[in-house]
Amino acid sequence: MTHWTISVIHGDGIGKEVCAEGVKLMEAVAARCNHTLSFHEYLAGGAAIDETGVPLPDETVAGVLASDALLFGAIGGPKWENQPQHLKPEAGLLKLRKELGAFANLRPALVYDELADASTLKREVVQGTDIMVVRELTGGLYFGEPRGVEGQGASRKGYNTMVYSAEEIERIARVGFQTAMARDKRLCSVDKANVLDVSQLWRDIVIEVSKDFPEVALSHMYVDNCAMQLIRDPKQFDVIVTGNIFGDIISDEASQLTGSIGMLASASVGGPVGFFEPIHGSAPDIAGQGIANPLAMIGSVEMLFRYGLKQNTEADMINAAVRKTLADGLRCGDIMQEGCTKLSTSEMGAAVIERL
Repeated sequence: MTHWTISVIHGDGIGKEVCAEGVKLMEAVAARCNHTLSFHEYLAGGAAIDETGVPLPDETVAGVLASDALLFGAIGGPKWENQPQHLKPEAGLLKLRKELGAFANLRPALVYDELADASTLKREVVQGTDIMVVRELTGGLYFGEPRGVEGQGASRKGYNTMVYSAEEIERIARVGFQTAMARDKRLCSVDKANVLDVSQLWRDIVIEVSKDFPEVALSHMYVDNCAMQLIRDPKQFDVIVTGNIFGDIISDEASQLTGSIGMLASASVGGPVGFFEPIHGSAPDIAGQGIANPLAMIGSVEMLFRYGLKQNTEADMINAAVRKTLADGLRCGDIMQEGCTKLSTSEMGAAVIERL
């Protein structure tokens, strides 16, 4: 019998609702596979600001670092939008990623056959799409220095610095190649090397790393073309590796191929503790109504078992249960289709557990 300690940050908005389904699922999987789990809840984001005055208390960082994995809901909302930049909920999230050393974000965009018509694109365009976006998470424009706002009146200016070291590029490139090796052995590196010096360095380093992975077919694409190609022909992609801001945008765009951002999970790895979260955000407009789609959180639990705890059997079990749930015509509102049965957040969570 294996025991794991799991940190849980519910966060804000629908984070609390979907996290509850994630925890129930983990307990159900553990019970079926002879594991034991202990859960420890911590604060981050708006909830932490309300209770402690800061978006990421030291206690949260220490607790998460002492655990085996982190299950994270969502943070933010209009209530905290007027906070100073360093006290916004998102500042806590960025700091947490940095503290955990989670430099690689894995974001799958998988179109289930049953949901091919749920996408805003034609079925023949999206059906069969299976993309993994590997996004660098702790460098680039979001963390570069110098940054700030200075001056007065019309001369006031804001600035940020997009910076990557060769070491940062090499380590995320290796994650990209390793991910491709476990899939279809195709890697597309996305940059803006025709304009940005930092992107030219990115491309040079990726090419150097490629020599260690001769089986992987490497291609390069400018980020603006990639954004277009994702809509035109998404099946051309297997694994995409890119920097922080490009990955943020591209992975959200890829989410719409699947029919709803409520379907997309993510894993942030590379440090001592993996960080697993849906990418849909706190969705304050539907919070508390019990209608949020928990499948992105359920997918995050799958990734937690696969990448955080290295338990592929348990991850495959969850994946099969989700497929069966969708095949049985069960849907939440964001992916609802004619002839299907509409479920609440908790009903969808229970349906997946029922099919384990």
